[in-house]
Amino acid sequence: MKISMKNLFLLTIAGAINAFGVTFFLNPVALYDSGISGTSMLLAQVTPSWLSLSLFLLILNVPLFLYGLKKQGKEFTFYAIYTVGMYSLFAWLITDVLPVDVSMASPLAETDLLLCALFGGLISGAGSGLAIRFGGAMDGIEVLAVIFAKRLGVTVGTFVMTYNVVLYVICGLVINSWILPLYSIVAYMAALKTVDFIVEGFDRSKSAMIITSNPDEVCKALSDAFESGMTLLEAKGFYHNSKMTCVYFIVNRFQVGRMKNIVHEIDPKAYISITEVANVFSSNVDK
Repeated sequence: MKISMKNLFLLTIAGAINAFGVTFFLNPVALYDSGISGTSMLLAQVTPSWLSLSLFLLILNVPLFLYGLKKQGKEFTFYAIYTVGMYSLFAWLITDVLPVDVSMASPLAETDLLLCALFGGLISGAGSGLAIRFGGAMDGIEVLAVIFAKRLGVTVGTFVMTYNVVLYVICGLVINSWILPLYSIVAYMAALKTVDFIVEGFDRSKSAMIITSNPDEVCKALSDAFESGMTLLEAKGFYHNSKMTCVYFIVNRFQVGRMKNIVHEIDPKAYISITEVANVFSSNVDK
C-alpha cells in the first residue's frame, strides 16, 4: 500500500470543504445530504443531542468501508476512512468548537431554503468530487452499491439513486413534511453535477471517429491544422464490401466545427461520429 502525502493533504481539504457545505448550509435548516451523510443527519436530528452528526458519520461509514476492503483494496479503504474522519472532525469543529452559530440558521444564507440547497449541494459536491479524484470517498453508500448492485441486477447509479429516494421519503415521513425533502433533492442534484465537474473536468474533450476512403489526405490536413496525432484503424464497408479507414481523433469542443469542415472538404462522403470523452491521458515519451 503506497500512501501519498499529497493525497492526504488534498483529502483533508476535501473533508473540510464537505463539512463546511453540510454544516453551514444544509444542517442548520434541516436539509439532508445524500447517502450515509444524509442518513447521519436524520439520525442526529431524532436522537439525543450527544449522538452528533460527526459521531454518526464515523459509526455508519467506517464499517461499510471495512466491509468493502477486499473488493476495493487497502489503499482506497485507508483513504476513504481518512477522508470520512476529516469530514467528521471538521463537522465537529464547526458545530461544537468554533465561535459560529449553525444551530438555527445558515450563517451565510439564513433560512432561505433554495440558497441553502444550492450552495450546500455545490460545496459538499466539490468536497466529494475532490475526495474521489484523489483516491478516497466521502460516503460509504458507493461501497454498498459496488458490492450489492450486481447481485440485485441493477447498476451502481440506480442503487445509489434508489437509496437516496428511500432516504428522502423516510425523512418526509419522520418530520411530517415534504418541503425539506424536496429541497434536499435540489441539493443532491447540485452536488451530483459538481462531483462530475470535479472528477471529469469542466471542459470535456470530444472523440471523433472518421470513416473515410482518403485517410492520408484527411490525416495530413488534420495534423497540419491541429498539430496533434491520430490513430488509424482498418475498416470495411458492409454494403459495398469496400475497404475504408477509421481515423480516431481527439479535439476540444471549439475545434469540432473546423474539424468537420476540413474532413468534408477532402472527402464529402466521410462519416463522422463524435462522442464526449471524460478524461484524456497521453505520454510524450518516445518508445
